[in-house]
Amino acid sequence: MLRHDYLCDDDLAAAVFLALRMGKPLLLEGAPGVGKTEAAKVISAMLGSRLVRLQCYEGIDAAHALYEWNYQRQLLAIRRAGEAEVDIYGDQFLIPRPLLQVLREPGDCVLLIDEVDRSDHEFEALLLEFLSDFQITIPERGTLKAAKPPVVVLTSNRTRELAEALRRRCIYHWIDYPDPEREAEAIRLRAPHVVKQTAEAIARAVQAVRALPIAKPPGIAETLEWANAAMMLEKTGSPWPEALRRSVGALVKDADDLAFVSPKLPAIIEEAAR
Repeated sequence: MLRHDYLCDDDLAAAVFLALRMGKPLLLEGAPGVGKTEAAKVISAMLGSRLVRLQCYEGIDAAHALYEWNYQRQLLAIRRAGEAEVDIYGDQFLIPRPLLQVLREPGDCVLLIDEVDRSDHEFEALLLEFLSDFQITIPERGTLKAAKPPVVVLTSNRTRELAEALRRRCIYHWIDYPDPEREAEAIRLRAPHVVKQTAEAIARAVQAVRALPIAKPPGIAETLEWANAAMMLEKTGSPWPEALRRSVGALVKDADDLAFVSPKLPAIIEEAAR
């Protein structure tokens, strides 16, 4: 996964290997921003497969995950046909959503079911049924089945507990925040213009910020943004510690957290630079 600029530890590599070899979905859990979605993208790139993403959210239902009919187009076709017969359930009237797109994909693909914990239990049951058979029944068209089951990656921020039935179907892996050394390595990988000593100082500062009692600890993506933002400010003439302080909005993205972190940031940066 390093070829795709993604640092993968041995345990995650083993989980990916087992999911692929055993043909089971891979369930990745962890705090927001630790790289769960990015892992799915990298798996897709490694396999040379198309990535189909189903973004879950509160209130998502079958129509948004499976398919919908284009009712306006159907009505227009009926009006234009007049007395003639018209098949209003043809492909031209069908709007495929991610799960149907996967079934109709002629080649290999990776299905990313992102933030499944944001959906409700009813939608989770629908996913479980889909993952059992990889088929969809459209009353007007019949049953469509995948020619080849896709690789499936589910992600969860653990805002609620997932059903045991769904967990048992998956290979499970927890992705934690990286230690300072690995995070510094990630900074150097994604922001190669940042020198090693600076990357290590930034990583230590981020670790200190995460240790504070804040509502939304920064993820790895925010760490990279902070490093790049500070470098941009430094190029305009800001001294390095000041550039980090002024660009903190790239790291902390909650008003209350920002008010809490800002007074402590100079001391955090000074300590991290030692």
